[in-house]
Amino acid sequence: MIRRLTLGVCLAFAASAALATAPVTLRDNPVDDDGQVTLGELFEGAGAAADIVIARRAGPTVVLDAAMVQSRAGQAGLVWTNPRGLRRVVVRQGGAGAAPATTASTTASRPGETVEVLTFTRSLAAGDIVRPEDVAWTPVQAHRAPVGGPADAEEVIGLTARRALRSGTPVLARDLAQPQVIARNDLVQVSYVDQGLTLTITGRATRDAAVGEPVPIVNQQSGRTIEAIATAPGQAMVGPAAQTFRTASRR
Repeated sequence: MIRRLTLGVCLAFAASAALATAPVTLRDNPVDDDGQVTLGELFEGAGAAADIVIARRAGPTVVLDAAMVQSRAGQAGLVWTNPRGLRRVVVRQGGAGAAPATTASTTASRPGETVEVLTFTRSLAAGDIVRPEDVAWTPVQAHRAPVGGPADAEEVIGLTARRALRSGTPVLARDLAQPQVIARNDLVQVSYVDQGLTLTITGRATRDAAVGEPVPIVNQQSGRTIEAIATAPGQAMVGPAAQTFRTASRR
């Protein structure tokens, strides 16, 4: 009897260990039919964890943080290594009510045709940061779709609103900006980097600046104003490396 019980415990432990290391593959175009996003809808080979709900979809799409998806999969005993290094996972509405996977970049349309446009799911105040759950793809009449709208939600997540934006309005690049990392009157550490040489001074910013934007800094010792490039909160850079950084941040 004891041996039988021990064998049963070992088998149960082995099964749980196998579950804890079950590798899965993210589906190419995840969809869900009922607004509840499950691990089975996200991953091939989810097995017993397929019915576990990890998110809810209120509109035609929902944008999930890839780190959150990986964590929830791990909690359910699934291993997803995220080999492509994804930051977001987009889940679309499936079934008969699904909208066509087109975007506002469509250049020609027929009467009554609809396209998907990235819209805000909540109202934002000026300065609010756009989070994954703040945007969704929404079908609209093609003639109402803005020209040059973002083709990927990843382009706008992490940016800040330049002005108050209403829920349901299309996402436009001119309404968003890089988040400010330096505010007027902030003390800023300014670095000069060139060929292994690094010099640092401390100054006071004379205006706000986002990453990659120029910001005048008043040197506290000399009183002179230098034009630097904002690189991080309380950090700026001058010299050849600063222009390289500015070009890279624009891209």
